[in-house]
Amino acid sequence: MEEHRAFWSWAIVEVLRHTGIRIEELTELSHQGLVQYRLPGTGELIPLLHIAPSKTDAERLLVISPELADVLSSIISRIRDASGAVPLVVSYDSHERVWNPPMPLLFQRHVGVENRPIPFSGIRKMLTEALAQTGLTDTGNRPLTFSPHDFRRMFITDAIMNGMPPHIAQLVVGHRDINTTMGYKAVYPEEVINGHRAFIARRRTARPSEEYRTPTDEEWNDFLGHFERRRVALGDCGRAYGTSCVHEHSCLRCSLLRPDPGQAGRIAEIRDNLLDRITEAKREGWLGEAEGLKVSLAGARQKLADLAERNRRAATVNLGIPAFRDIAGRTVTAAEGQT
Repeated sequence: MEEHRAFWSWAIVEVLRHTGIRIEELTELSHQGLVQYRLPGTGELIPLLHIAPSKTDAERLLVISPELADVLSSIISRIRDASGAVPLVVSYDSHERVWNPPMPLLFQRHVGVENRPIPFSGIRKMLTEALAQTGLTDTGNRPLTFSPHDFRRMFITDAIMNGMPPHIAQLVVGHRDINTTMGYKAVYPEEVINGHRAFIARRRTARPSEEYRTPTDEEWNDFLGHFERRRVALGDCGRAYGTSCVHEHSCLRCSLLRPDPGQAGRIAEIRDNLLDRITEAKREGWLGEAEGLKVSLAGARQKLADLAERNRRAATVNLGIPAFRDIAGRTVTAAEGQT
C-alpha cells in the first residue's frame, strides 16, 4: 500500500505541474487522449495530450514534454493488463451527476477484483499525505498544504516567467479571460514583485494592449516554429520558447541538448575525431586549440554516457497513441447557428 500511494502521489504531482490542468481534467485523462501533430515544415511528430472539456466545456491540446512523456509511460506501464491493453473503467461525474461510458482512464487503480478510477477525494488525500510526510511548513510554522489547483498557479507562473506571452499562456490553460491568467501568476520574493510591477508599467506605456489580445496567425506559427527550430543534428534542443541559443550553437557542449539515441554513432565519431585533433594540436604546439578541444571532448563523452544510462534505465515503452477518431469521452455540441 505504501508503494501504491507513493507511485500515485508522484504521478499526480508530476502530471499537475507539467500540464497545469484542473483536478476534474486530471481524473478524465484517457489513454485515447494521446494524439500526434505533424509539423508541416519538417514532418516531425509532436506528441499532444487531449484535455476533455471540464469547467469551460472547451477541448484543448497540450504539447507533451519529454518529462511528461516519461510520467505517462510509467502510468501506462503500471495499469496495463495481461494483454497489454489499458482496462476500461466507468467513472461518475459528480458535477453533472451522470455515469460516463467505459473509458481507458490513466488514473485508475485495482480495488478487489476490479479496476476503479481514482476519485477527487483520493487525489486530494494522497496529495495531502505526501506533503505531510515532507514536514514542510509555511511562514507561520504551520504544516504546508497544497490543493491540486495550486499546481495550476505554479504552472502559469513558471510559463510566464520563462518568457511565454500571457495571451499564449491563456490558450494553453484554457482561460476565457486573460485577466484570469494574469491573476494566477504569483511570484513571492519582494524584489521580483517590485521589478515585475515596474516592467508591467513600462510595457503598458509603450504597448498598452500588445500582449492582451487574441494571437495572430503569424504569432501562432512562430510558436509552432519554435519546435521546428529545436531540432539539431545530434538530437533536440531543450531551450525555452522565445529564447536564443546562449552557447553559440555549440550543441555538443550544451547541457540543454537531448541527444538522439540514433545519433550515438555520430557522436562517437566526433569523439574519436576530437582525440585525433587534440593529438595534432599538442604535436604542433597549439596548446590553446587543445584546451578548447578538450572541452568539446568532455561534452561528447558526457552525451554518450547519458545515452548509455537512458538505455540501461528502462526499455522503450510503447504509448500506443491512437488516432484522433478513436478518442473516447464526451463531445460538445454547438448550438444551432454556431460553428
